[in-house]
Amino acid sequence: MRIASGRRLKGTCSVPGDKSISHRAALIAALAEGVSTVENFSTAADCAATLSCLSALGVVVEKDGTMVRINGTKLHQPHEPLNCGNSGSTMRMMAGLLAAEKFECTLAGDASLSARPMNRIVEPLEMMGARFRSDNGCPPLTIHGSDRLSAIEYQLPVPSAQVKTALLLAGLRAHGRTVITEAVRTRDHTERMLKWFGVLVETEDGPGSAVTAINRGARVTGAKLKIPGDFSSAAYFIAAAAMLPGSEIEVGNVGLNPTRTQFIDVLRSFGADIETADIRDECNEPVGTIRVRGRTLQHGPSNVIEGELSAALIDELPLLGVVGTQVPGGLTVKDAGELRVKETDRIGATVKNLRAMGATIEEFADGFSIPGPVRLDGATIQTYGDHRIAMAFSVAALLAHGESEINGAASVAVSFPDFFARLESLLER
Repeated sequence: MRIASGRRLKGTCSVPGDKSISHRAALIAALAEGVSTVENFSTAADCAATLSCLSALGVVVEKDGTMVRINGTKLHQPHEPLNCGNSGSTMRMMAGLLAAEKFECTLAGDASLSARPMNRIVEPLEMMGARFRSDNGCPPLTIHGSDRLSAIEYQLPVPSAQVKTALLLAGLRAHGRTVITEAVRTRDHTERMLKWFGVLVETEDGPGSAVTAINRGARVTGAKLKIPGDFSSAAYFIAAAAMLPGSEIEVGNVGLNPTRTQFIDVLRSFGADIETADIRDECNEPVGTIRVRGRTLQHGPSNVIEGELSAALIDELPLLGVVGTQVPGGLTVKDAGELRVKETDRIGATVKNLRAMGATIEEFADGFSIPGPVRLDGATIQTYGDHRIAMAFSVAALLAHGESEINGAASVAVSFPDFFARLESLLER
C-alpha cells in the first residue's frame, strides 16, 4: 500500500462494530438460554475466529453480513484443536468458557499467537480447578476443564480486561462467589454485557482499586443487541484529522465507553479540536458521534503517558507515538511493557518505523521518548504483520513529506478489513 502526504480529511464515515464487545457478545450468547441476535457484529478476522471456535464446540451460529444469530447450547468436545488464528482475545476468553467444561480441548493459533505467553490466564483458572498443558506457557494450550470449579478471590497482577473476562465466564459456573480486584479499572464491556443478558454483576470502585463480583448459577438469557462502532478503529481517523490543518470529519455511531476514550482526552490536552455529540445508551454502552477539525497541535500540560493511563491506552500507544512527533515538547510513554508481547513487539516496531521516517526516538524496555515536533519523511514501513502498526503508520504517512509504502498492509484485516477504503473515502480530492 502506497500513501502520499499532503491531503486533508473531509466528510463522514463509520467504523466496524467494536471488536472487544463482539467477542464478548458471542461468548456470552453461547452460554445463554435461547437465541441471541447481534447486529453490527465486527468484521474483524479476530471475531470470525471466535465464531468459528464456538461453531466447533456445537454452538449454532448463523451469519448474514454483520448480523449474527447464536443459539446457546451445551458445549461439546470438538474433534480437533480450536483455531484462534491471530486472536489472543479469543484464546484468553475462550479459556474461561472452557474451564467449566468436563472435556479436554486444545486452543491453537498462528505463529504470532503461538509466541504469546498465556500464564496470566492459566494461573488463576488452575486456582479454580481447571488443568492446563502448554509449551513454556505459550500456545497450543490444552485445557481439561471441570464442572466443579471453585470460586476464587483474585487480584489481577497486571491490568487485563481479557483475564478479567475469562474469570467472570468461569465464575458463572464456579461454586461460590468469584471476586476480582483490579489496581487499575480495565475495560468494563464484559460487566455491561453480562447485565444486558440478565446476569447480576456487582462492581465497586474504591480508592486505588476496582472490584467485580459474580455468583454461580446466574441465569443467562438470550438477548437482542447492537454493537457500537469500534472506538479503537475510529482513533486512526480522529488522529489524522486532528493533526492535518483544514481537515473536518465526523464519525457516527461510535462506542464512547469511558474506559476506552482517554485517547480523546490526550489529544484535547494537546489542543486538538474534538467534540462528541448525540450521546445515547444502547445495550448498556454509551454511543455517539465524534467530530474533529484539524489544527496544529500545542504543548500539553503533560507530555508523559504512564501508569494507569498507559494501561487504558494500550491499543492506541503506537498511534500516540506518531502523534508525539507533531507535539511541541514531544511525548514520552512509560509503563507499557505489555506492548512487547502483542501481535508483534509494538514498542520495537514503533521505534524502528519512526526512525525510518527520520524521527529521533529513545527506546526503553517499557516505552519510548520522542522529542517533537519533528519532520517525518516518506519511508518503507514494516508492519511485522501487526494491524495496529499498519494503521498507525498509515497516519504517519499522511503527515510525512513524500510517499510511504506500507509493507504487510493486509494485516489490517485482523481488526478493520476496510480500513484503507474508508481512509481513501475521507481524503480530499
